Amino acid sequence: MKDITKQKFSRNKLVEMISFALGNLGHSAFYGALSTYFIVYVTSGMFDGLPQSVANKLIGLITALVVIIRLAEVIIDPILGNIVDNTKTRWGKFKPWQVIGAVVSSVLLVVIFTGIFGLAHINWIAFAIVFTVLFILLDIFYSFADVAYWGMVPAISEDSKERGIFTSLGSFTGSIGWNGLTMIVVPVTTYFTFIATGKHEQGPSGWFGFSIVVSIVAVLSALAVAFGTNEKDNLIRNAATKKTSIKDVFSGIIHNDQILWISLAYLMYSLAYVVTNGVLFYFFKFVLGKPNEFWIAGAIATVIGFSTAPLYPVLNKFITRKVLFSIGQMAMILSYLFFIFGKTNMMMVTIGLILFNFTFAQLVVILSLTDSIEYGQLKNGNRNEAVVLAVRPMLDKITGAFSNGIVGIIAITAGMTGSATAGDISASKINTFEIYAFYTPLLFSILALVIFLWKVKITEKKHAEIVIELEKTLSSGAKKANTSEVNVELEEIFAPASGQKKLLNEVDGNTITGIGFAIDPEEGNLFAPFDGKVDFTFSTKHVLGVVSNNGLKAIIHVGIGTINMRGAGFVSHYVDGQLFKKGDLLMSFDKKLITKNGYQDDVIMYFTQPENIIDVQQIDNRVVKQGEQIAKLTFRSER
Repeated sequence: MKDITKQKFSRNKLVEMISFALGNLGHSAFYGALSTYFIVYVTSGMFDGLPQSVANKLIGLITALVVIIRLAEVIIDPILGNIVDNTKTRWGKFKPWQVIGAVVSSVLLVVIFTGIFGLAHINWIAFAIVFTVLFILLDIFYSFADVAYWGMVPAISEDSKERGIFTSLGSFTGSIGWNGLTMIVVPVTTYFTFIATGKHEQGPSGWFGFSIVVSIVAVLSALAVAFGTNEKDNLIRNAATKKTSIKDVFSGIIHNDQILWISLAYLMYSLAYVVTNGVLFYFFKFVLGKPNEFWIAGAIATVIGFSTAPLYPVLNKFITRKVLFSIGQMAMILSYLFFIFGKTNMMMVTIGLILFNFTFAQLVVILSLTDSIEYGQLKNGNRNEAVVLAVRPMLDKITGAFSNGIVGIIAITAGMTGSATAGDISASKINTFEIYAFYTPLLFSILALVIFLWKVKITEKKHAEIVIELEKTLSSGAKKANTSEVNVELEEIFAPASGQKKLLNEVDGNTITGIGFAIDPEEGNLFAPFDGKVDFTFSTKHVLGVVSNNGLKAIIHVGIGTINMRGAGFVSHYVDGQLFKKGDLLMSFDKKLITKNGYQDDVIMYFTQPENIIDVQQIDNRVVKQGEQIAKLTFRSER
């Protein structure tokens, strides 16, 4: 019976993972159509038949509008997130917005790709007004789907490893959706144009067909998520969590210089990547004169993306993040040299495309930003994971906005609009194109490398030192709470694990002093020592802060040296802010993996405000059982 249940569970979980992954396939394809190929359509076919002066005015208007809306998303997204968070339906809070956002934005995308049914040919001022309204609505509903998609990961799994799998699968299919679009855009637009006109080119009717294909995929993907996943209704979902405003995000960045420098380096890299990626179609069509071979760019990006993602954790075991970031940036810098000096040679361009996509920047930045959480906590006394979650998407939106603007400028200034062909582009216009498309991004990629090497100090080794220092600071009770009321409380402490109880100074390699105890665990499970809530978790998952309902604050640290495992072998069964009862399972850890890596697996619990503790009664050091009362503390509760 157990085997049948286990098989059913595994099969259901597999279906859920596949369904979730399919969601980002259509979601990323839609974003690619909206952020990259929409501008290509606007500059190449949307205003066919209009006077060039009017067409250029409308192209300029649309380009400026898209940039403004993209920048406004930095403020709009938290508002939409709050709406999603407060949604209550029988289908959950995320899935309804996933479907509504996908359906509405897809319909609007198709309408806009019709040129709003040729309204510009009737009254271009009316077109400008209607387009503004429709595009804002499209962007809002797309953002609803975006916020709902990634926000539902904690809702469908409380297991850290499973969440990692869901996120990785979503990123993987997202890469297929984004890069796959590059592979199909020319064949699809050419096919539908031929069906409508009999001409082998990318005309307005072809772009209309392209928008229908993308929209259908986006809606089907959203439905896969809606019907294939299950939003859980449990203690984790109902735990009270602090909402972070855009003000909190900017405040966290300003007061944490490492977040600032990491973000600036990523901004430079991302600007280079999205600008060049956005003009590759023009490069193939007007410089190489081979628009039908543009699919090669998408194929290369897809293959390289599949290779670098799984390669990163393997290389990172032997090579530091800074070196991996440097390798990726040097590859990008070299790619521009191939684009500039080999622009008429397809082989040189192909090599350039391989180097251009061979980057570890995104993964390095995510991990570096995560490590900056403890840096900020040690430096400022503030810990806010929401800042990390908001920074990279915010930067992506900013660079996406600038990319759209630059692509529009390039198309106009280089004469790559309307029915222009490669033969219409002069040497001076190609030079203008290269300045925007290659030379400027080359400068950005160099700046990204310089900033990261010069200003980013958060390395794997430095982060380990920061965590150790932070633990000492927290255990010393140096920072006292600001309070107007002090109560004397009694707290009973129950063993968080079974095993041999020790004094803190009896644990080899332990540098933590103060009031507390350690247990040499018999099993790899950690249980709640009292009724309370989770205050915070280190990014390495081996340390968590807890506070009792009476206000007693403590830190539980699993292992000595386990920080270097960077979360491997640790599974959290909670989210920060979650309420728990004595004896609830908080964490599982792999004892064999810890010892295999040469570290100790002692469970250490110590109290972070020793100056408030009046009296301690502990049992003698002996073998204890999980859930057994092992201490009583009388303390001043500052609440």
